Amino acid sequence: MSSDIDDYLDGNAAAGELSNIFAMDVTAAVGQCAHCGAIKRFAEAHLYMQAPGFVARCSVCQHVLLRLVNARQRAFLDLRGLTCLILDTSQLSEAGHFSISP
Repeated sequence: MSSDIDDYLDGNAAAGELSNIFAMDVTAAVGQCAHCGAIKRFAEAHLYMQAPGFVARCSVCQHVLLRLVNARQRAFLDLRGLTCLILDTSQLSEAGHFSISP
């Protein structure tokens, strides 16, 4: 018998929902847990989808990294559990969609 704590998917399962908000693949991003300081790819997060959205938890300490709820054509995104989320924009720059000057 599995407990609710073991009933998760990896962060890759968030790709579809997050692609509705971000122009990039967030699952390939690297984030730092605000609680334990672990630095991991978002795809390594433990994703819980038993609600009208999902909760992503740190694979090291299990604290919440990110919450996303979709309700009535609005997306509520809580990133308080991440000190940072590092996105590789090189692919967007090459496509001409996004550019950051140093």
